[in-house]
This record gives sequence, C-alpha cells and structure tokens, in this order.
Amino acid sequence: MATDLPLTENYRQILYQQLPLLDLRAPAEFNRGAFSCSVNLPLMTDDERAAVGTCYKQQGQQAAITLGHQLVQAETKTVRVQAWHDFARANPQGMLYCARGGLRSQIAQQWLAEARVDYPRVKGGFKALRQAAISVITEAANQPILLLAGPTGSGKTRLLQQLPAVDLEALANHRGSAFGRKLAAQPPQIRFENDLASALLQVQAGHPPYLLLEDESLLIGQRSIPHDFYQAMQHSPIVLLDEPLSSRIEVILQDYIVDLLDEAITLHAEQGFNQFSSMLQQAMARIRKRLGGLLYSRLDDMLLQALAEQRRSGDISLHRSWIALLLTDYYDPMYHYQLQKRDARVLMRGSASELAQWWQQLAR
Repeated sequence: MATDLPLTENYRQILYQQLPLLDLRAPAEFNRGAFSCSVNLPLMTDDERAAVGTCYKQQGQQAAITLGHQLVQAETKTVRVQAWHDFARANPQGMLYCARGGLRSQIAQQWLAEARVDYPRVKGGFKALRQAAISVITEAANQPILLLAGPTGSGKTRLLQQLPAVDLEALANHRGSAFGRKLAAQPPQIRFENDLASALLQVQAGHPPYLLLEDESLLIGQRSIPHDFYQAMQHSPIVLLDEPLSSRIEVILQDYIVDLLDEAITLHAEQGFNQFSSMLQQAMARIRKRLGGLLYSRLDDMLLQALAEQRRSGDISLHRSWIALLLTDYYDPMYHYQLQKRDARVLMRGSASELAQWWQQLAR
C-alpha cells in the first residue's frame, strides 16, 4: 500500500488505518452512510443546509455563502468550532471532510486555523473515500476467496476470530439467521460497505493465501453483500466446520440466550428480560411458515416454558431442548440439502482445531 501520495489523498491508507474522521456533513447525509471511525459534527444542521441550498439555486454561490455565514455566527459558530477543536485535540492523527472536500470543509479548516488548530482535510471528501471503498471491494472479488461453512451453531464466528478473516456478520451487526437480530440497529448499507473495505484492506495486508469469509446468504439481516463480491463467493472453495450436536447446542445457548440477555439488560435495565423474551418469540414466529404448524407449535411451547423457568429461577437448561429440536428438524436438513449442491467445492472438513491447523499449514 506504499505510495508517494500525501495522506490527505491516500484514501486506501485512510481506510486501512481507520483514522478518526470529523464528518462536517449535515446529519441527514451522515445518517445515510459514513464510517465507523467518523463522528458527525456538522457545519450546518439539515434545515440550515436546505436553506443554503435553496439560496444557491435561486441566487448563486456568493449569496449562499453569505447566508451560510449569517446562519452560523456568534454563539452558534463558537459552539461548533469548539466541538471541532475538542475532536482535533483528542484525535491529532485524524482528518476532517465534507461531501466533496469543498466549501464546507474549507470553511471549517479556516475557522479551526483561526482557533490555532491546524487540521488536515481529506481531498475529495466523503465522495473520494466512498469511491475508494467501492474499488477495494470490487478488486477483492477478483482475489482468491475461501468460505467457512458449517451447520448452525458449529462456531464459525469463533473460528474466524482466531484467524485472519473478514467477519461479515460483525460488520453487519447481525448473526445472519432468523434469530440473528441484535438489540443495536444494523448500520446503514453504505457504512456496512465502507467498513467492509477497511476490513478487507487490513486482512489483505497480511497476504493470506485466501480471503477467508463465512459462507453467507446475500442478505445479512437487512444488509446486502455487494453484488460482485457475493457472486465471487458463490464460486469459491469451501471448508466445512464439523462439530457435534452437543457442542452446537452450547454455542447457541451462549450466543442467543446468555449473551443476548446480557445485552438486553445492559441496554434496557429492568425491561431487559421482556425485550430478550420478545426477540426470541418474534424470531420463532418469523420462520413459522417454514417450520409448519405442528413443529412451530411444539417449538413455541418449549420456548415459552424455557423462558418462564428462566424468569422464575434463572435456570436456562430448558432452552437446550428447543434449540436441539430446531437444529435437528429445521436447520440441519436445510444445511445438508444446500451442501449436496456444492460438495465439489469442499476442500477440507474437520473440527475447529483441525481447520485452524490446516489453515496455519496453508499460510506458511
């Protein structure tokens, strides 16, 4: 990634390092998509920006600039400049940007300079960084990719975290199944893609023999894997993680019962258990048609009994029964059906320790 470009226009280096970014765009622009390392401290609010934009169309640039200065002056200006000043002091290695690296970021940079803070500006702004991110993903689609597959609960994410891999589910903040929703919202699609580009650059820096990913559907919750990248995944070789049912039940129990409840209590305090219980019941209801009436009714009853006992005594052991039935009668048949169609692409199968050892030998 070595280059003679200054860092302010070395977009891949900015993405790779995930440098702190002061985003000067209006909140509506930021909310449509940004970077996980960015903080929105806008030059103008949404209403102020809309007013300036209307003025620009009707009266031209100079009138719009004049209006902008009228809207952001006195105490309003002081408060906003102070926020930028605090960010710059806390993040001396960071940069600022606006949509295209134009007037808004130039004004902010000037006002900071008047406050004796010299802070670099990303040339080309968010648009340039976004284009670089798209290019990184497109190029990655042409590199060797290896997919980690395995039945539900086999611990694929745990294994990926031990290896130089890109965790798509972590980037999407979703575990990828009907039960995969988390309490915190998924990032906007644009942010998901931007952060994917950063993750790809970080993994590629180690020059692994393959770009290792979990075998995913096109949609991870409501986030979509970029088209070219997903198409490349559909033709890539596969390694299979095989773990016994008993181990898989414990993985599900930890992820979807213990950890989810902890998250719910952290976010919702006394209402945490209700939120947790509601999420599990909603997840079961989402696959009701695919389960069929009899199996759904049985699973739902088992889930309700397990939740009632957990609420009463804190005992989570009853959850193992419905988890086991859901795996054996719903998820496993689907997994084996899909695997039969891709058997020719399988390079290796084994336990987590066997696959980790295989990867280490491959990467030498």
